[in-house]
Amino acid sequence: MHAFKDGKTDFETAAENVKKLKTRPTDDELKELYGLYKQSIVGDINIECPGMLDLKGKAKWEVWNEKKGMSKEDAMKAYISKANELIQKYGM
Repeated sequence: MHAFKDGKTDFETAAENVKKLKTRPTDDELKELYGLYKQSIVGDINIECPGMLDLKGKAKWEVWNEKKGMSKEDAMKAYISKANELIQKYGM
């Protein structure tokens, strides 16, 4: 899980590589990655839900909130798995 390659963890490598995709993932795929990333780094959501008019902020809040209770380590594993899935699907 915490394997290092060139001084970086698998998680850091996945986070960098997913930014290099040839094709933009779907909004749902991006939201899933965002929720897992925030849960990995911060843990359970710690901000108030944005107002109804902030549609993007509300969507990001909701997907992170769905991960509530997941350990940071489990979120990292899920993030790495999802990132690798998208790299296989879209290429770098």
